[in-house]
Amino acid sequence: MQIANMQRQPLRYFSLWLAVGWLLIAVVLQASLTSDPLQTPGIEFGDKIGHFTAYFSLVFWFCQLYKRKKAHLLLFALFVFMGVAIEFIQGQTGYRTFEVADMLANSSGAVVGLLLVRFYAAEMLLTLEMRLLHKR
Repeated sequence: MQIANMQRQPLRYFSLWLAVGWLLIAVVLQASLTSDPLQTPGIEFGDKIGHFTAYFSLVFWFCQLYKRKKAHLLLFALFVFMGVAIEFIQGQTGYRTFEVADMLANSSGAVVGLLLVRFYAAEMLLTLEMRLLHKR
């Protein structure tokens, strides 16, 4: 199944929401591969919270754009793969480190994002659009 062929939500601003999603991916990639990573001073396990939040956001956001459960599982798998692949790339950079704990934080965030969409908030963007459009 290709992402381009997945059944999308009937969102009026689908292209905008998709662009926001790609921007999220770009931010995660930049933050993951820069030689000057974001720091969370004074917060124990702050980097793990950042990893969790990043992958939660990616899975949750992109699963909002597509209806089918198969699409959700594919997106989940792709983002988990991305998180694992980035760790291997970081280990090769010479200025970042490979950490299994980061992979686990990424994957945990992805799991929570998927579960939230599947069991609670599958149509958050659709609901937001409907509310915004009906207030005009």
